[in-house]
Formats: sequence, structure tokens, C-alpha cells
Amino acid sequence: MTGQIWFLPRSLQLTSFQAYKLRVTHLHQLKQHNILVSVGEDEEGVNPVVKVWNLEKRDGGNPLCTRIFPAIPGNKPTVVSCITVHENLNFMAIGFTDGSVVLTKGDITRDRHSKTQILQEGSYPITGMAFRQTGKTTHLFVVTTESVRAYELSQKDYPYMELDCHGCGLRCSALTDPSQDMQFVVAGNECVYLYQSDERGPCFAFEGQKLIVHWYRGYLVIVSRERSDFAGRSVDSHAPERQTLTIYDLGNKLIAYSCIMNDVVDVLAEWGSLYVLTRDGLVHALHEKDTQTKLEMLFKKNLYVMAISLAKGQHLDSDGLSEIFRQYGDHLYSKGDHDGAIQQYIRTIGKLEPSYVIRKFLDAQRIHNLTAYLQALHLQSLANADHTTLLLNCYTKLKDSARLEEFIKASEGEVHFDVEIAIKVLRQAGYHSHALYLAEKHAHHEWYLKIQLEDIKNFQEALQYIGRLPFPQAESNMKCYGKILMSHVPNETTQLLNDLCTDFPQPGGGDRANPEEFIPIFANNPAELKTFLEHMTRVQSDSPQGVYDTLLELCLQNWAHENDPQAKQQLQNDAMTLLKSGRFKNVFDKALVLCQMHNFQKGVLYLYEQGKLFQQIMHYHMQNDQYQEVIEACKQYGEQESCLWEQALSYFARKEEDCKEHIATVLRHIESKNLMPPLLVVQTLAHNSTATLSVIRDYLINKMQKLNQQSEKDERTVNQYREDTARIRQEIHELRNSPKIFQKTKCSICSSALELPSVHFLCGHSFHQHCFESYAESDSDCPTCLPENRQVLDMIRAQEEKKDLYDHFQHQLKFANDGFSVVADYFGRGVFNKLTLITDAPTGRAAGAKEAGLQRDLLINTRRNV
Repeated sequence: MTGQIWFLPRSLQLTSFQAYKLRVTHLHQLKQHNILVSVGEDEEGVNPVVKVWNLEKRDGGNPLCTRIFPAIPGNKPTVVSCITVHENLNFMAIGFTDGSVVLTKGDITRDRHSKTQILQEGSYPITGMAFRQTGKTTHLFVVTTESVRAYELSQKDYPYMELDCHGCGLRCSALTDPSQDMQFVVAGNECVYLYQSDERGPCFAFEGQKLIVHWYRGYLVIVSRERSDFAGRSVDSHAPERQTLTIYDLGNKLIAYSCIMNDVVDVLAEWGSLYVLTRDGLVHALHEKDTQTKLEMLFKKNLYVMAISLAKGQHLDSDGLSEIFRQYGDHLYSKGDHDGAIQQYIRTIGKLEPSYVIRKFLDAQRIHNLTAYLQALHLQSLANADHTTLLLNCYTKLKDSARLEEFIKASEGEVHFDVEIAIKVLRQAGYHSHALYLAEKHAHHEWYLKIQLEDIKNFQEALQYIGRLPFPQAESNMKCYGKILMSHVPNETTQLLNDLCTDFPQPGGGDRANPEEFIPIFANNPAELKTFLEHMTRVQSDSPQGVYDTLLELCLQNWAHENDPQAKQQLQNDAMTLLKSGRFKNVFDKALVLCQMHNFQKGVLYLYEQGKLFQQIMHYHMQNDQYQEVIEACKQYGEQESCLWEQALSYFARKEEDCKEHIATVLRHIESKNLMPPLLVVQTLAHNSTATLSVIRDYLINKMQKLNQQSEKDERTVNQYREDTARIRQEIHELRNSPKIFQKTKCSICSSALELPSVHFLCGHSFHQHCFESYAESDSDCPTCLPENRQVLDMIRAQEEKKDLYDHFQHQLKFANDGFSVVADYFGRGVFNKLTLITDAPTGRAAGAKEAGLQRDLLINTRRNV
């Protein structure tokens, strides 16, 4: 009242400065800026002045006053009733007792950047105002003693909405914080009303004459007096007025504090507490209890709902909330309200160990509560395999198929339980259709097939399901369940296997299963196996060898057990066709064993022939005493293996039966091919008691005649060689002792007339010198005789080397510790390879050797040069 503004810091040391000459009537301190707006009087009369102070800047020790202007609506001085400033410093509203409102728009701290205009004129005094900012929209609430309005300042001309037709007294309005959606509070004597910018909100029946209203951290603070006290109080009484200070928690709908005080001047909020200034000069500090203390007070009174609401309002962490829910659940459980208790326990999921709740509701009478809890546990994806098992067992015990179906089909996008565990439980409980649904939906192919095959016995459906699977799964499941499917639906199973191994219908294609891996499936279905294997060999010629081996074995088995001649012949033809397909070249022994096991004679003989096992063919016919076949085999394969005739002779010689005709046939071939010495023939036939001299008489006569003829021929050859030797010796003597006359008239190379200079050789060939120089490889060799002479020299050299090599080999073999390693070494060096020299065809072995020797002597003795 003296024009001063006082400051009270936390240290409680007062300071002040002179703001006005007469008095200060209103103050507004901004929350986000260190700006203070005041209204006061500097001279007598109705002359209110508005001053804006920057508390951060000083002017002679006092705060800097940045703006001064009179608070007059128009030209008529009026008393200011209230003032409010927007936190963005762009709006300031001044209310007057005559019902006028002056709005300043722009920078309120400067004159030149702001504009002032009259927003409203009326008949009732302005008792309260407040700015509300929502996004980019700004509203100004204005309340008089008879009305409530909301102006929209973001639009041109500032349209307003009449919110109510009754108002309140001075200092009986306030703006809430965001926890109550920034509503405007108007406290009448009967009720407290909350307003949005476009409508009236909730109201609260708080009786008593309202003197002061504040909003503090979610609490509504009201100072009031009872009507009876107000009515009975004398106007001249100087006794202190008893007033009620009440703090309401509107969100939790409870009275947080209430007390009686004397003559409250104002309620201030600072430093995290409420301060109540009373007329007796005292300041009362109200400190809010911490959240835990509040909760404990509510717990003692079993006010759990209020405690939960309070905890949420105080933003208590999830662990703290969970503990409240647990205590509330325990309280309801102890009172017998199991339905309510389970709802609280559900709210503890994720914090409270599920077993704590499950143990309480395992009683059969509480199974529906347990089901609700377990279902919520699954919805939050916090259930383990045991919880899934327990929930499904609850459904099955309640026989609640509808809830069970709803549970397993509820989540299309996300699964809240262990699918495999669910399938097991449903299968065990006999809910096969539900288990099948889960298995198919979540691609648990093995479980689907197990249920179809082992429980429902729907083999056809199981087979169709496999056919719809991707190739890898279809292949693996056929290997697993192929036998049981083959035993019940053989034809369809065979067809699916055909597709798997050839052309399985699937996106992309290209994959083929190995048919060998499916052969065991047909263990008890040989007919289907034959169909499968024949399909593979027909469609896929490069099928694995095992397919052909099994098909051959199956054909031979059928052939061996077939009694119908016509069918047996057909099976024999099939087996021979298979053998002749060329697929058994690399597994010759296996095919041969199969034919021998089933005594398939035709196949055995065919394989012997393909393998050039001619002696085995002979032995086969001998074992079966097939004389004519023995002879035919010798005729057919004797050229390739001459010993067959010797074996045939030995075989017939051992027979006690009359085999003269066959022996005679064999002897004729032996004689014609000169296969055996006569003495060995005689010794061989001596074992046969039925073979007489007449059997070999013709053979011996012919043999002796040929020997005589050969002897005569050899003698003639010897005589010829003697004559040639004598002649050659004579030539050598003449060459050594007599002159050689060269009478050649033509060149032996170009056949032109011989001219000097010329070259002559003792062999009788003559050459032009230029022809000789062009064709001769050396000056000492006759170009014409050189190829033949070189061949003879090579023969002589090879014989000499072999002679030395033989002596060295014998020496090493004699003194070696391991004779076998020496032989192996020489074999590895190719020493024992047969050397064939191509010369003129000899008339006989002896004659050829003699002729070669004579040629060597002739070449050595006649080699001369000119």
C-alpha cells in the first residue's frame, strides 16, 4: 500500500524497491521469463498504470522498467480488477471493474512493437482471465460475476464463445496444467466448473463461499468459508475469520489435505511447496508427502483403487505399480472376491512370478479364474511351455471348445504360445481337429502327419498334404512315412514317388529326389516297386545304378517263382532286355551274382560272354554235361582263347560215356591249329577208358605225315642256306682279293645316265655325286641299302643289349634279399615287354631264325664304302 514491491528469496531476507508513488494493486510474475508485470497508482484518483519490469537488468540498483502505459479502456478511467500475461510475451489482457477487457498484442515489453485494443465491454466486473495455448491456437478465458467466455485470438476479429451464464468472484478462477487438459476452473459458491475452449467440462460439488482458487501440480487449492459463518459474521467484528483450506486431487477424486486457518491473505506456490500467508503476518508452509508415504496411508485404509490412481498420477514405475496390483489382488483374494483378484493379478504380468498366482487358483473351483490369467499371460507372450500346457488342460477340463478354438485361432499375425507344446497337449486330450489346425497353420508338417496317420488314420489326406509341401519337406516326410502310406494307399503313394523323383510340381522346379532312397518303402509291395522302377528307367534313363540293380533283382525273383510258361517267358525277355541295356558294365559282378543266385542260365551265359569269361562259359556247359554246347563254345571263342580246345579234350577224356564223336571233333581243331603236342594228346586221352586207339589213329597218322613233310622242308632249307653261305663266302673272298668292276650306266637315285663325277659302292649301286650329296645321310653309307642295313644293325644291337641285361638281371636276382622286388622293378621298367620286329615273313620258326642269322653275317661282311 506504499508503492513498494518486495522480494522474498529462499534465504528469507526481504528486499524491496519503490515501484509506484502511491500503491501497487496487481502483480503477475511469468514462469518462463524473468519478467514482472505490475499495476499500481502514481497519483491520486483512478489512474492505474501498467509497468513491465525486467528483473535481470538493473537501473540504479532497481529492476529495469522496460515499459509504462496507462491502463484505461478508452477515455474513461476505470479500476483494474485483474491482469494476465501469455508466457510467450505476445499477449497481455487487463480486466476492469466495468466489464471491459483491454488486450495488448505484440511484444508486451516494448511500446513500439505492441498494439492495444478493447476486446470486450460489459456491465459486470471482470473477475478472472487466463491464456490457453494448444498447438498454434491461443484462447483467452474471461470470467465475470455473471458469465464465462472463451476468445480465440488466433483468428481475425477474435471470435468468442459463451461458455456459461454464471461466473465467480475475484481470485476464484485458475487454469489447470496438462494433466487436466489445460481446463479453466471457475469456482462458484455451489460448484466448481471446468471449461474447455468450446464447452463446459465436468463440475464438482464443493460447497462453501470460495475466496481463493489456485492450481498447483495437479491439485486444486481452494480457500473457502462456510455459508453459516459468513451469514452470522458481524461486519464490524475484528475477530479473525476462520477459513477452510482444502486441497483436492481431481484426478484421483480425493481430498489430499484440509485444515482451518484464520484470515488467509493468499496461497503461493514456490520451491516445491505451498505457502499460505495469513493476516496475522505468518507464512504457513505445506510440504507434499512423498509418493511412498501416500501409498502406505492408502494401503492401511485398504484404498487400493485410490492408491493405483495416485501412483499413475505420480508416474510411478512399472515395478511399483505391479506391487500395488499384487497387494490389491491379495486383499480381494482374502475377501473371497476371486474374480476381482484375478483381474489385479493379470495387471502384474511381466513383473510378478506367474507361479505366485497359479498356486492360488489351482483348486478346481477356481479353474475359470486360472484360465483367464493364463490367457492374459499368453497374450503378452510371456508364457512358457508349462503355462501353455496348463491353459490347454484348463480348456479341455472345462470342455470349453469355443474358448479353446478362439485361443488357438485368435492371433493371425503373432503366436503367443509354444505351438509344438499346444499340439502335443491337444493331441493327448483328443482334440485332434484343433491340433491339426495348429500343425497346418504353423507348418509343423511332422505333427500334422503324425495326427493324420496315427490318430485319425486318414491316409489319403496325409498323402495329399505331403504333395502340397515344398520339395525338401515332401521328400523328407515321404522317407519318414512312406512305408505306412504304401501299406494303405499303395497306388497313390507310388504316383507321388514317381513325381518326386521326376517332375515334382513346385515353383522354380529343377529338384529331383534320389529314387534309390525310396526303394525300402516298397519292402512289402513288389508289384508297386516294379511299377516305380520301370517308370524311372523309362522316364529318366540316367537313374542311379541302384534302380537298375533292384529292377533286375525283382525281375529275376518274379521269373524264378513264376509257373505260367507264357508269363515266365515274358519275364525272361524283360530281364534280358535289362541286361542288354548297357547299364551293368560297371557292376558286372553284381549282375552276375544276381543271375547265378536265381539260376538264370541265359543271363549268366550272356554276362560271361560280355565279360569275355570264355572258360566260365565252358565250365558252365561242362557242369551241365552239355556236350554240344561245349563244342559250340570252343568253335565260337577258340580263336580268342585257344586253350578252350585243350580243356574240351581233357573234359571229354574224363567222361566214361562214349564221346568218340566229340573227341574226334576236338582233335581235328587241335590238329588244324597245332594247339597241342601229340604226346600230350595221347597222355590226356589215356584217362578215358572208352577211348581206343582208333579214336586218335587218324590224328596220329596226319600228325606224323605233317612232321615228315616239315622235316623234309627244313632239310631243303638247310641245304639252301649252305649253298647261299658258300656263295656269299666266295663273294667276300673276291671282294677282298680281286678288283671290283663298276659297270652301272645309270644313277640309282635319278635313273639318268651316269656321268662323272660319280660315287660307287661295293654293293653295286652308283650315283651322281650331286644326287648322292643330296640324299645321303653320311659319306660311308649307301642311300639305297641304308634302311635295310639299319634294321639289321638295330636287331643285332637289341640282341646284344638283351644279352647284357639278362646277365645283369640274373646277377641281381641271385644276390638280392628280396627277389620279388627285383622282378617287380624290371617289370616296371618294361624289360619283359615283348619285342616284335617286322621283317619278311618267314617260312617257319627255324627257317626264320636261320635266315635272320645269315642276313646279319652278309650285312657285316659286305659293308664297304668307296
